[in-house]
Amino acid sequence: MNRSFHRVALASLAAAAVAAVSLPTSGAVGTRAALASINHAAVRFPLVRSAGAVKVSCLPNARGVVRVIPGSLNDLMEVVVAGLPPQTDFDLFVTQLPSAPFGVAWYQSDLHTDDEGHGYVQVRGIFDVETFSVSPGGSTTFGATHQYHLGLWFNDPRVPFNLGCEPNGPGAKPVVTPFNGEQHAGIQVVNTSNFPDAAGPLSHVTR
Repeated sequence: MNRSFHRVALASLAAAAVAAVSLPTSGAVGTRAALASINHAAVRFPLVRSAGAVKVSCLPNARGVVRVIPGSLNDLMEVVVAGLPPQTDFDLFVTQLPSAPFGVAWYQSDLHTDDEGHGYVQVRGIFDVETFSVSPGGSTTFGATHQYHLGLWFNDPRVPFNLGCEPNGPGAKPVVTPFNGEQHAGIQVVNTSNFPDAAGPLSHVTR
């Protein structure tokens, strides 16, 4: 994707998500009603900076917009981000909780930013009220667990460390998290913590 496409995609999705930015987070009923009023066919919602990023004033302009287009067999999810470091790799996950400890998490896609810190990715799958994981047997067992939130992590733990997004005084080392294919990622940068833990935005998408 070229830079002009990133600009157009970000502008168009951001404009469509103006109402979503101020969605109520005090209850699932109000959130569902606000989402439904945006578009009955597609649901759009913002990504906001993680609590950790906000706490240390990391990447103050980081933001994103997500659009989920329901389909008869599966859904199309489009993610547009901006305000991130240029030419940097990130990892997108669907999660049970938007913030730590995150709960059950499902790796969706890599995302790479361009020279201006914009990024775009499309993913197909089940991204709606039916999204869940289950482990009925094996070394780890758990019942059906819904995952209605999204999170984006730095692929390289050294990047946020060098940006001052975490403590890096004498003797400090980059924080390593398991959120990439090698289970050696950096910290989370944006998520859907603007929605209640038990009523993430994907719970309001229906097919």
